[in-house]
Amino acid sequence: MASGSDKSQGMLALSISPNRRYLAISETVQEKPVITIYELSSIPCRKRKVLNTFDFAVQKFISMAFSPDSKYLLTQTSPPESNLVYWLWEKQKVMAIIRADTQNNPIYQVSINPQDNTQVCVTGNGMFKLLRFAEGTLKQTNFQRGETQNYLAHAWVADDRIIVGTDTGRLFLFESGDQRWETNIMVKEPTDNSRSLEVIQESESLIEFPPASSPVPSYEQIVTASNQNELVMPRVFAIAAYSKGFACSAGPGRVLLFEKIEERDSYRESREIRIPVDPQSNDPSQSDKQDILCMCFSPSEETLVASTSKNQIYSITMSLTEISKGEPAHFEYLMYPLHSASITGLSTCIRKPLIATCSLDRSVRIWNYESNTLELFKEYQEEAYTVSLHPSGHYIVVGFADKLRLMNLLIDDIRSFKEYSVRGCRECSFSNGGHLFAAVNGNVIHVFTTTSLENITNLKGHTGKIRSIVWNPDDSKLISGGTDGAVYEWNLSSGKRETECVLKSCSYNCVTISPDSRIIFAVGSDQTLKEIADSSVLREMSAFDVIYTAIVISHSGRMMFVGTSVGTIRAMKYPLPLQKEFNEYQAHAGPITKMSLTFDDQYLLTAAEDGCLFTWKVFDKDGRGIKREREVGFAEEVLVTKTDMEEKAQIMLELKTRVEELKMENEYQLRLKDMNYNEKIKELTDKFIQEMESLKTKNQVLRTEKEKQDISHRERIEDLIDRQNRELQDLESCNNQKLLLEYEKYQELQLKSQRMQEEYEKQLRDNDETKSQALEELTEFYEAKLQEKTTLLEEAQEDVRQQLREFEETKKQIEEDEDREIQDIKTKYEKKLRDEKESNLRLKGETGIMRKKFSSLQKEIEERTNDIETLKGEQVKLQGVIKSLEKDIQSLKREIQERDETIQDKEKRIYDLKKKNQELEKFKFVLDYKIKELKKQIEPRENEIKVMKEQIQEMEAELERFHKQNTQLELNITELWQKLKATDQEMRKERQKERDLEAVVKWFKTDLHNCVAYIQEPPLLKEKVRGLFEKYVQRADKVEIAGLNTDLQQEYARQREHLERNLATIKKKVLKESELHRTDYVRIMQENVSLIKEINELRRELKFTRSQVYDLECALKLSQKIRPQEVKETVPSKDLPSIRPTMRLKEQEETERIIEMQRLEIRRLRDQIQEQEQVPGFHTVAGIRLPSIPDSDSELTNQ
Repeated sequence: MASGSDKSQGMLALSISPNRRYLAISETVQEKPVITIYELSSIPCRKRKVLNTFDFAVQKFISMAFSPDSKYLLTQTSPPESNLVYWLWEKQKVMAIIRADTQNNPIYQVSINPQDNTQVCVTGNGMFKLLRFAEGTLKQTNFQRGETQNYLAHAWVADDRIIVGTDTGRLFLFESGDQRWETNIMVKEPTDNSRSLEVIQESESLIEFPPASSPVPSYEQIVTASNQNELVMPRVFAIAAYSKGFACSAGPGRVLLFEKIEERDSYRESREIRIPVDPQSNDPSQSDKQDILCMCFSPSEETLVASTSKNQIYSITMSLTEISKGEPAHFEYLMYPLHSASITGLSTCIRKPLIATCSLDRSVRIWNYESNTLELFKEYQEEAYTVSLHPSGHYIVVGFADKLRLMNLLIDDIRSFKEYSVRGCRECSFSNGGHLFAAVNGNVIHVFTTTSLENITNLKGHTGKIRSIVWNPDDSKLISGGTDGAVYEWNLSSGKRETECVLKSCSYNCVTISPDSRIIFAVGSDQTLKEIADSSVLREMSAFDVIYTAIVISHSGRMMFVGTSVGTIRAMKYPLPLQKEFNEYQAHAGPITKMSLTFDDQYLLTAAEDGCLFTWKVFDKDGRGIKREREVGFAEEVLVTKTDMEEKAQIMLELKTRVEELKMENEYQLRLKDMNYNEKIKELTDKFIQEMESLKTKNQVLRTEKEKQDISHRERIEDLIDRQNRELQDLESCNNQKLLLEYEKYQELQLKSQRMQEEYEKQLRDNDETKSQALEELTEFYEAKLQEKTTLLEEAQEDVRQQLREFEETKKQIEEDEDREIQDIKTKYEKKLRDEKESNLRLKGETGIMRKKFSSLQKEIEERTNDIETLKGEQVKLQGVIKSLEKDIQSLKREIQERDETIQDKEKRIYDLKKKNQELEKFKFVLDYKIKELKKQIEPRENEIKVMKEQIQEMEAELERFHKQNTQLELNITELWQKLKATDQEMRKERQKERDLEAVVKWFKTDLHNCVAYIQEPPLLKEKVRGLFEKYVQRADKVEIAGLNTDLQQEYARQREHLERNLATIKKKVLKESELHRTDYVRIMQENVSLIKEINELRRELKFTRSQVYDLECALKLSQKIRPQEVKETVPSKDLPSIRPTMRLKEQEETERIIEMQRLEIRRLRDQIQEQEQVPGFHTVAGIRLPSIPDSDSELTNQ
């Protein structure tokens, strides 16, 4: 870690040199700008140069860039100056300076061409400038044309080409300042609320981009400027280039990768990378709301790192983006998720190396300071103000805006098990023993017990808000400090104040207590550190123009650490020194909120408003022992719920079975591959042998042809030589004649040139005469002008003399005024001198005390010198031993060198083998990924088949239910039929009786008619009547016959009416139920028909998917042609079929069994319907005919 300069107020810009040796940092130190250049090759990083003296106006440096050879540094200052400065930084020399902008527009980035030291680029709001360094100045080489844009980021391309991004999602390519290419990144929001990025408007060609060196632009400036735009456009905050293309940020949470198209020499969008959804967050959409501000590739281009507006750093390996084609890739955290807002709570425990922090980003995090890792992390809906860890490390208390929660720290979660209605708790703390914890609510302290979780006492007394609480070592007392300037010491047994110290002019920020519980230390807004004992301030120590915000004392009582409002940490001895004796360390970029020491005093933990958590290793310069050896090591136990354990055990079993299955599959696939490769090798060897034989025959043919061509070639050459000799003789004769003609022409031209030369000499003489005349005229004119200028000079000199006189008079007046001021200052300083003398006398008394201490220290020093002399004697002996060992070392070094040489050779071999292995692993990884994708395509089909099977089972259950209902109704109908038959039989009997009675009555009437004939003969009449009586009236019924006849008739009539009514209602019920059953039967049959159709469709889909799987297996070289060959080698194919066909046969058998069951069910239902049709009053619905059931044999043949 490279710490900033002393009294640094923050870092503004970073730049790393291309050779990775130097790092430039822009800072503000005491309101002044400073550029510090560190040398990264040394460990730790050391300062190489500091640029802090400037001959030009500057407030701060906002952007920097190194030249390709790392000798020059380009810096840009902030508005209103906006100076662009070109440095030779090793000599602290300014090579050139120019004002980049005159309209006070923000400038975001400057850079130097990676191929050329002299070419510079500057981008900002409405500004894109290319400048060149020449002859000690920077000159602009381009001119802006068209509409101005807000250029946020840029990156250099080969030679003089540069890519630039804007706040409206536009990318431009400039070559020598002229626009060559343009692209718009548009964000579309379709109906399904999923955003898709499309690149449109592509023109001309893009070229490969160089590595990026773009610093982060001012995010707040850009956001405020862009909020005025109505359209939501993706802002290109960062551009980074690599060998295949470039990456650019494309709106919140997204990065686009562009790759070069070799055919058209242009670029296209190849991949989208997104920030993943955080499962621990209560608002998953937060990941899409953070802008990517800066990106860079590693030198090997293996990883891409990006930083966001929420203080998070993400990374991604580029090989993953190549594999996941078609789907957006996702970033991963570079280390772990960090706090994105001010840290408000900090706590440690004794039994574990854990740190608990909470922040205004609504998260609680558990860190491990030994391994420097994040153990647990959870986000909540409310802001967390304070946190405290139990000494055992198993529980935490967190104060939220709405409640105080007591939580368990599980192995992978933080779960609440008790809540208290304490709103806005800003401070809470477990006792040192862990049996109690205190929580602050405004100006009241609530004390709870951790065993029964009940409120023991409430401590009231503060009039303002309590800012800090601390327990004494034995947990018998509690110390509190607040904004009301009061520091109270509470006795927990009585619940009353024991001591109090009130200073209303001071608002306390933090309090702590010494290990012996005698002295309380408090820091606050009055810029002092106070020692309080027995309700009074013993001593005040000045903070020297800063406010102390936090204080902590070591458990050994030898050290004290104080945090300030400017983010620095001060380490001082205890007891506190009288003078300004402390070590100050630059740490945070904001006020420190919390500080804590671990139980063994090994680490100091600090948290601040900048959202950073620092762990400091504590050393004692005086050699006083800090290290307290632990009797018992850190606990490794972790809380786990029973359900989690059971779930994980179940998952483990499933994973084991899955691993075994995968092993079997991989072994099987490897065998298949080996078989394939062996066959291919055989085929290739056969091909090569055939080709070799054909090539040999061709070679012989070509040789014979060559010999023939050689003979013909020789003959042609002899003919050509003869022709050439003849042509040469002809040409010589022709050329001789031409030469004679040319010589005659040459003589004529020579005569002409002589004449021309004489004419030009005459013209030159005339020109000389005219020139002398003109010179004379000009000399006369300029002499007159000289006289005028001399007169003007004399006048100016007189004016200067007058101004000098006036200056001398003003000088005298100023001197008099200064004398008066000097006298006033003298009187003031004399008073200060008196005060200093008095303080000096006071200090003399203190020096007397110090002298006594000094004398005692001198005695100790004498004892130490005696020890040193004895150690020197031992040192002489050891030096002799060292010399002999050095000789041994030299001999061993020789051996090591020889072995190193052999090792290097072996390492080279290993490196080559590793490269080959990596290539094979990549190939294997790609094939595995393809296999997974194919399996993913097969799984949804299997899921659909399962769903259909479940539907069929449900339908079968419904059918069974309907069968039961039908059987019940059939029983009811048979009972009714039996009742009807019994009533019919009774009716027939009654009718028979009626007929018999009618016959008796007839007979009685005839007999009676016969008796009437004997009316006039009484004796005969009496006999006849007696005969009638004996004939028609029985002896037993003699008495009852008169009354019974009427009663029987009435009862008979009543029963008959009752039975007729029952028959009518039963007939109506039968008709209704028959109609209902008819509709139910029709509906069931229709559903059966639709189910059969669905089953047939599913069969077709199954067949289609199986064919697809078969095709895919063939594509992966896993076709079933190999399986019979493999089986033939071991066992005949009839006995041992392959695994997948067996699975298919089982599925076919199941489906056929289901269909057979349904056919039987449909036939049974049809038989029942036919029986119901025979029942009187039951008729089938007109126009409905059930479909015919296909035969099993025909169905199977179709399948």
